[in-house]
Amino acid sequence: MAETKPKVTLIGRCLAEKGLEFVYEGQVAMCQTCKLLKVCHNLQPGKKYQIVEIRKNTDQDCPIHRDGICAVEVIEAPIVTLIPADRAILNSTVRYEPVCTKTDCRGYLLCHPDGIIEGEKYLVAKVLGNAPDVCEKGKNLKLVELRPV
Repeated sequence: MAETKPKVTLIGRCLAEKGLEFVYEGQVAMCQTCKLLKVCHNLQPGKKYQIVEIRKNTDQDCPIHRDGICAVEVIEAPIVTLIPADRAILNSTVRYEPVCTKTDCRGYLLCHPDGIIEGEKYLVAKVLGNAPDVCEKGKNLKLVELRPV
């Protein structure tokens, strides 16, 4: 798999830490009139990102973030999830579909991790092993690390 080219965006200064992973949730109403709108909100809502670099001397004031904002380089972060065992093939491409919708299941958060987009394609980057719990619906699941395609 080719290395992902980082994307430059802006983030709250107090959040700017190399390695930090976050799910971009979108903009708030106060952002509409900001001159930095297009740079600050150039990520896809609902996706998980990881900060790989903090750019120096890029601090700006921001009415949302008390300590201001700064430029960072981000990549889409890998996501650990459960998928059917027959689809857990290293280096294969899968279209993410949740395994089930039972919200009170012990494995729900692994079947529905933050930052994954239903219907999007991902690469099975690692097969981490069996599901930590037995699936309540009897499905044979594997724990995998997915990366965006």
